[in-house]
Amino acid sequence: MIVKNEEDVIANCLESIKDIVDEIIIIDTGSQDKTKEIIKKYTPKVYDFKWIDDFAAARNFSFSKATKDYILWLDADDVILPKDAENFKALKKTLDPSIDSVTVKYNIGFDEYGNVTASYRRNRLVKRSDNFKWYGFVHEYLAVGGNIMNSEIAVTHKKLKQTPKRNLEIYQNKLKEGVDFTPRDILYYGNELYDYKMYDEALEYYNKFLDSKQGWFEDNIRVCGKICDYFQSIDDVEEGRKYAYRSFEYDTPRAEACCKIGFSFLHEKKYKQAAFWYEEATKLEKPKDSWGFFNDACWTWLPHLQLCVCYDRLGDHKLAYDHNEIAAKFRPDDSRILYNRNYFKSIGIS
Repeated sequence: MIVKNEEDVIANCLESIKDIVDEIIIIDTGSQDKTKEIIKKYTPKVYDFKWIDDFAAARNFSFSKATKDYILWLDADDVILPKDAENFKALKKTLDPSIDSVTVKYNIGFDEYGNVTASYRRNRLVKRSDNFKWYGFVHEYLAVGGNIMNSEIAVTHKKLKQTPKRNLEIYQNKLKEGVDFTPRDILYYGNELYDYKMYDEALEYYNKFLDSKQGWFEDNIRVCGKICDYFQSIDDVEEGRKYAYRSFEYDTPRAEACCKIGFSFLHEKKYKQAAFWYEEATKLEKPKDSWGFFNDACWTWLPHLQLCVCYDRLGDHKLAYDHNEIAAKFRPDDSRILYNRNYFKSIGIS
């Protein structure tokens, strides 16, 4: 792990993995709080690394200190929940030594009931002898090859704070230095701009990324979704719809895009068209073992809840009721679903 000023979260992380791993190695890049003091309760292997605005350099230094056959990497605000910890221990006993990397799910979004709403895959456990390297001064990535195994283990992200403009400022400084951005840098700089509501610049870099035609297809799909979300947020649903349709150029339709298109027509009170796209979302099967970013709501309850609205507006109250009940299978305590039930009961449908 690489850390800096993580006193609020580091104990949770280390407590969750202390019985899983055989050594804990922490690289501190300049903490001024109690982070190092807390870490030393779990491991003596704490190393200082002078921060040079380069996350990959710090990650590679951390990997250089590892001594075991495999390396698991985490961030300070990640945890491994008890069920996943048990699965991880089982994996250690059965892992074929020919495996170069094990991917796990990274759960980063949750609803009010604790259900996972957003996740994607990452290489998390890698063979040390392969000497895989990290690249990228911000939003670094681990270049991995060979025999890769996809596991059902999950790492859970428990972010408590936003680091004030740190990554944004690193990108801006690199631009001032004349550093040539890779397509990946362009993408992640666009993400930073978007997160800080600098939308005009964010859209400029997002479109640069798409127009480069060098992006990974999953990133292209996600960028189209974020641009669509922006235009929908300013009630320009037609422009947003263009980007939802554009995502179909990169892969077969995803439920996220279908729901965005459905929402745009629902916003325009075009209920028949909206119902068509929400129905399409319900028919799709989530790609297996995909490394893309998924909003699980779009693949489960959300299109059904919206179809309830559409069919009610179209006068087919029984079909609307049926879709509300399907949504209830995923979110039985959702106040909107319970409200709909009372509404249908009031008009004699149950």
